[in-house]
Amino acid sequence: MGRSADNPLKDALASLGRVTVLFLEALRSIAAKRFRLRDLVEQIHFIGVKSQSVVLLTGAFTGMVMCAQFYIQFHKVKMDSAVMSVVSVAMARELGAVLTSLMIAGRVGAAMAAQLGTMKVTEQIDALRTLATSPVDYLVAPRLLAMFISLPLLTAEAIGISLVSGMLVAVYLLGLDPVFLWNNMVFYTWSVDIWMGLIKAFIFAGIIATVACHKGMHCGQGAEGVGKATTEAVVAASISILVSNFFVTLVLNKLLIYQE
Repeated sequence: MGRSADNPLKDALASLGRVTVLFLEALRSIAAKRFRLRDLVEQIHFIGVKSQSVVLLTGAFTGMVMCAQFYIQFHKVKMDSAVMSVVSVAMARELGAVLTSLMIAGRVGAAMAAQLGTMKVTEQIDALRTLATSPVDYLVAPRLLAMFISLPLLTAEAIGISLVSGMLVAVYLLGLDPVFLWNNMVFYTWSVDIWMGLIKAFIFAGIIATVACHKGMHCGQGAEGVGKATTEAVVAASISILVSNFFVTLVLNKLLIYQE
């Protein structure tokens, strides 16, 4: 049995330490503006613009199915007009950030890991070090900053389209009164709900970019190594999002005073 199998906890902690160091180095690079603006713009286009269709579909159909499901339960207790208020709060506080981040982890995180993994296998990263160019400045920093910029905007877009699609289902499919739906949604959805979703998206952005870049830059040799790194990046980022979401929710509920 190999050494890695004998010490799974040690390997996990070592990997966590490397990810943390990479994240801090990338933050220092961003603060010192050691990245190229052209690389940042390219990554924002790749992460934000090209993810529009995925985010729109995810947000729209999530809003529609939540509206339909909540209506079935609320109709039993004659609270039909409260359907959209629950959809709004649920999407703003939880589902908008989590579902968008999971979709971006699958699409963008895999691509990042594959790109950097290919560069690692073909020794392009070693060539950057030979030319006195930091791989963190050239590769990681622009991806991390672009993710910080793009993911909260994509999350806000997913929340908005989910509310529009949910309202359309409630009004035109379920026959509910749009005035009562709108008034209840606005009354029960507070600014703290929106801020909680955007803060979560910002945190998840750091997780996705850092994990994907770390897996790509430490992948094994050959095509098998790149494929394994890509899979590990998506799985690790997705699990980290789901686990951290619980703890972030507890912290934000304490920090953001939610008055009843």
